[in-house]
Amino acid sequence: MMLPFLSICIPSYNRPGQLEKLLGSIDCDPELVEVVVCEDNAPKRLAVRETIKRFSKTSRYLTHYYENATNLGFDGNLRRLVECASGDFIVFMGDDDLFVPGALNQLLEFLDSHRDKPYVLRTYLTEHPDGRTEYYRYLPETTVLPKGEATVAWLFKRSVTICGFTVSRAEALKYATADLDGTLLYQVYLMSQVCLQNDSIYCDIPVAHAVQSFRDDKPMFGSSESEKSRFTPGSVSHDNSINFTKAYFEVTSYLDQQHGTELTKLVRVDLSKYSYPFLSIQRKRGIRSFLNYAKRLEVEVGFGCTRYFYLYKWALLLLGENICDRLIVRIKRIVGHTPNF
Repeated sequence: MMLPFLSICIPSYNRPGQLEKLLGSIDCDPELVEVVVCEDNAPKRLAVRETIKRFSKTSRYLTHYYENATNLGFDGNLRRLVECASGDFIVFMGDDDLFVPGALNQLLEFLDSHRDKPYVLRTYLTEHPDGRTEYYRYLPETTVLPKGEATVAWLFKRSVTICGFTVSRAEALKYATADLDGTLLYQVYLMSQVCLQNDSIYCDIPVAHAVQSFRDDKPMFGSSESEKSRFTPGSVSHDNSINFTKAYFEVTSYLDQQHGTELTKLVRVDLSKYSYPFLSIQRKRGIRSFLNYAKRLEVEVGFGCTRYFYLYKWALLLLGENICDRLIVRIKRIVGHTPNF
């Protein structure tokens, strides 16, 4: 039997309904893909199991379903998916995300034409609560990205969102480690290891629809042993947000020690320039709470190193999140992609 070209890898945790919608959005040539789901010992395991059974019976797609004996957490579950997959490439999808109709076949054609690029930065979209669509395009067109720390620093924040994250399985296996479990950034670690040593490519095709369940303020991270020291399930608290942001620099420090790079410095500056989402996630909790949180980002995390941080802070303070979101979407539409400062 011929091995699949692409493995669609889905870390599952307690979202059987959303998982079913994601599986239903897969619409490509079934000869070229496999679906791999790893369920991470969540309370709704039985419902997830039944969802996979129904999909396997009616679908044309080869589907592999695994249940973790213990809760591995986000990072450990991604690593397990890589181990269980068999495709040349892996595309990760959060179990609450969706594929854009028709995009998977385009992605398959793109990967076939760029087999020598072991990491692909994808384009994706989101829908805001008021129905507005926001596209996350990072460059005006498909572009080869040269290997090295400058590219990795630029890719760092742009590779965090899991939906559509695409990497060579062989490269991902090569760099497997549990050293960073609990950071929620294993995918960024993989990107960094691969792109320090290899040219990569930006794909200007909207592949995935990120549903952004974090806006519901009910995160599930923090259930595994590796995550409990950093995250508390139940809400996007100040501490959860700060600890997640600090985890970026756990990853960069780890890489700097291995490779003698200066990623920590480079990434801190880049994250400060694009710190709007780090700030806006806490604006809904009121002015005083927001100012306290912004001060922690400035002092504890070091985001006060560029003027952009203060621009976002005061814009959010004076205008609020909804108006700022609208302005950013408008700027992106005018420019055609996220501006590069």
